[in-house]
Amino acid sequence: MSSKMLKSAVAVALAGGLFAGAAQAYDTGSMLFRIGAYGVFPESDSLTLAPGAVIDVDNGYSLGFNFTYMVNPNIGIEVLAALPFQHDINLSGVGNIGDTKHLPPTVSVQYHLMPQGTVHPYVGLGLNYTTFFSESSVLGDLKLDDSWGLAGQLGIDVDVAPNWFVNADLRYISIKSDARLNGVELGTVDINPWVLGLTVGTRF
Repeated sequence: MSSKMLKSAVAVALAGGLFAGAAQAYDTGSMLFRIGAYGVFPESDSLTLAPGAVIDVDNGYSLGFNFTYMVNPNIGIEVLAALPFQHDINLSGVGNIGDTKHLPPTVSVQYHLMPQGTVHPYVGLGLNYTTFFSESSVLGDLKLDDSWGLAGQLGIDVDVAPNWFVNADLRYISIKSDARLNGVELGTVDINPWVLGLTVGTRF
């Protein structure tokens, strides 16, 4: 992920802090719902086929949402979902050779450092399942296997009104998919994206 995107997330969090509203405590049994824009930024050089022949998966953007159940004021369990992300697939020296869509549902356990006050940072660790579909390629029949992997998370909620807040959320997800073209194994595509979410949320 580019430093520009990371700076954008920090800027949103700081701006939210300047306009923070009334303090809202996180209590046992509270539910948090967030919805907003998510970007998936895969690592570059995802699969090297030969010297000078590299497959690269482009960034993807979509509408995402998540639910968090607070087991106690510090511990939350979050489920992340989204509308499908679409990614172009490029081959060095050739350009675009296809595209794919994916869904990345993730379940995480979060630790909320400051359940009181108006600013609520948290960290999380979870399990991601990514399913690929609608693969297409000008080179032939492209298939990408589904993936299971760990997901690390840093996030911050900033209260702006009673029971309303803004959120910046950064994750690193381990996504590796075996790729086949016309039934022939190409190798493992190391997607391993940074995922940035900028959302608005409500507490109930």
